Amino acid sequence: MLETDSFLHLARPLGPAGIGSQPTTAPLNVIVQPQAIFAILDHSLRRNADQERVIGTLLGVRSEDGQEVEIRNCFAVGHTETQEQVEVDMDYQKQMLALHLKANPKEVLVGWYATSAELNTFSALIQNFYGGQGDGTWPYPAVHLTISTEAGKDIEARTYISAPVGVTAERAADSAAFIPVPHEIRYGKAEKSGLELISGAKDNLDRTASVITDIESLENAIEEVLNMLDRVSRYVEAVIDEEAPPSSALGQFLLNALALAPKVDPEDIERDFNNHIQDVLVVAYLANTIRTQIDLSNRLATAALTLGAGDGLGGNLANGTGSAETGLRGGQRGARAGRNG
Repeated sequence: MLETDSFLHLARPLGPAGIGSQPTTAPLNVIVQPQAIFAILDHSLRRNADQERVIGTLLGVRSEDGQEVEIRNCFAVGHTETQEQVEVDMDYQKQMLALHLKANPKEVLVGWYATSAELNTFSALIQNFYGGQGDGTWPYPAVHLTISTEAGKDIEARTYISAPVGVTAERAADSAAFIPVPHEIRYGKAEKSGLELISGAKDNLDRTASVITDIESLENAIEEVLNMLDRVSRYVEAVIDEEAPPSSALGQFLLNALALAPKVDPEDIERDFNNHIQDVLVVAYLANTIRTQIDLSNRLATAALTLGAGDGLGGNLANGTGSAETGLRGGQRGARAGRNG
């Protein structure tokens, strides 16, 4: 009798292929926005003392071929977890999901998150719920994002999709093989400024950071550019002096970056900058003039109302005094006529 080796075949979930196209085995790429990570960390800080981890729902957008997922938003979902069982508030999850999709119709359900790097049977059960038909992400795979929030350690993010495992339907419901997929934390220029401001608080004992002015922000940006230029100049000089190994890719990148720079004389740049400063000063002067004129108009209107009320009161008092004097004189004349009579 020939000996046969046994194999376990895992069916990897793929995005739906278009009509007439072959399915691809390219890995799924996940893009995470910083605001989603901040919301997850805030949820972790507000958890109960007896909770080891918290979970929630991930929302975002998905590419047409399903190979790229961008996580933009999330919300917390209450759950209780013990050694024997796990309970998730599915009704709350469905209601919150409906509200979020109504407020952000371009976003869809993409998966769920957990503030623990551990993957267990309960993780597989929750993963199958989010990736199932009906209220799940089917036919797309559900993305599972784990954020480690251990005190004293760096924050580490991981992303997974799952493949079904189990010989029976009952076993497949609470079983899954988690497959790591690449991810990227992407942010724009405005978010970068906010992240740099927040990261500056780690060096302070009270963990606070003051908001800098526009001039200070411009100064910091110029200093950063000068430091980058200095670092590039040192590298180029080291390559020329054969102290550092040359890199054709880096050289091509620097060449393309320099080709994008406009060829403008320094005198023209200084003249345009001075003209811009003068325009800004003129706008600021006009704004201050309009503000002063509005304030002056309000003061004049208030003074006119005050003086008008005072004149009316004075007229009434004068008329009352005159009437009293007239009556007094009439009474005196009547008394004299009585004595004469």
